[in-house]
Amino acid sequence: MENRKKITKQGQAWVVAADMGYGHQRTAYPLRDIAFGDKVICANNYDGIPKKDKNFWQQTRYLYEFISRFKRIPFFGDPVFSLLDRFQRILTYYPKRDLSRPVFSLKNIFYFIRKGWGRDLIERFKKNPLPIVSTFFTPAFMAEELKYPGKIYCVICDADINRSWVSLNSQKSKIEYFAPCTWVRDRLKLYGVKPERIFLTGYPLPKENLGKNLEILKQDMGHRILNLDPSRRYRKTYEPLIKGSLGKLPQKSDHPLTIMFSIGGAGAQKEVPLGAINSLKEKIKDKKLRFVIAVGVREELRRYFMENIKDLKLDGWVQILSGMTTDEYFKNFNEALRETDVLWTKPSELSFYAGLGIPIIIAPTIGSQEDFNKKWLLHIGAGAAQETLKYTDQWFYDLLDGGDLAEMAMQGFMEIEKKGTYNIEQIISNS
Repeated sequence: MENRKKITKQGQAWVVAADMGYGHQRTAYPLRDIAFGDKVICANNYDGIPKKDKNFWQQTRYLYEFISRFKRIPFFGDPVFSLLDRFQRILTYYPKRDLSRPVFSLKNIFYFIRKGWGRDLIERFKKNPLPIVSTFFTPAFMAEELKYPGKIYCVICDADINRSWVSLNSQKSKIEYFAPCTWVRDRLKLYGVKPERIFLTGYPLPKENLGKNLEILKQDMGHRILNLDPSRRYRKTYEPLIKGSLGKLPQKSDHPLTIMFSIGGAGAQKEVPLGAINSLKEKIKDKKLRFVIAVGVREELRRYFMENIKDLKLDGWVQILSGMTTDEYFKNFNEALRETDVLWTKPSELSFYAGLGIPIIIAPTIGSQEDFNKKWLLHIGAGAAQETLKYTDQWFYDLLDGGDLAEMAMQGFMEIEKKGTYNIEQIISNS
């Protein structure tokens, strides 16, 4: 990243993620400025990881990806997925009650930690006991169980969480949490986490899309609002809000109207962008709409989409965004976001990217946590549920022409905390 500031050792930490889809790695990526050695540690694939630990992590990942893909199987997919999802479901928030009792899956995690899972990783960290900042709960549990002498922080990457994110004895745990929103903060309290161990930081969004004083974000928002409000309906009603928040808008947008569809790490829902493109192909052919498909690091996905769009003759107005490594992919993704007007995705950690003033078209959810992310996005008015793919050319342009997408963009910009990365850096500097 350009103009990355040098962090002193006092402000450094072991930044730890896990390769379980893109969510935990994407959450860690903006925190690389505080990462010791400028490197985010992947708990399930670091240099020198014992074969036994790597194999165990791999089995866990395969199970995660299998469950994500299994939902697509006709007839059997939904009922079997629902059964499996019960182990990670989030209970209703109301009535408010004590939810501190550990769940089975959490007890299982600690059983394997006590059998030695993760010991090698934590022993390496103990040689230089900087604060640990983990975007996945398991490394945080490993550190606590193995008596890590430094601070242990856990960054939460969903709008609500199940009990598995909090240690067995939640009231005595030393783990501290960076909460992305008030829903998570309040849920942690129900799980028994002491309020003084919860920091309402906001989700760590990429600095390259923000700027130190949000100058980059406001510049990009100005161009985006022009594309999202072609009839000027939203601007006519909310001109004072726009001017007060973004300043004077440019005369003309610096890019064409652009939708980005983001494929999850498990490769699920790859049929969705193809259905949308087929419905929108006349607009794309007329160069009134650009469509970007973000496929991650999987070469087979890139080839799949290249093969399926080549006969549409869309003259480069459908683009495939990928990377050779996850870091390269996130870099390319964040750069492309600056000229993205609408983000279409299942409601994963990318739900928080609505804070960049990008409205979210919410693809069908996969799992309990995504159900709650969807609920949160709709609650703050920063997203809209995907309608029938066959009629995308109708419902999408109804949202566009009515100024609804512009309103969602401003809602996300106004309602979501954007400085999570800077807030976390500040806390680590003071720890």
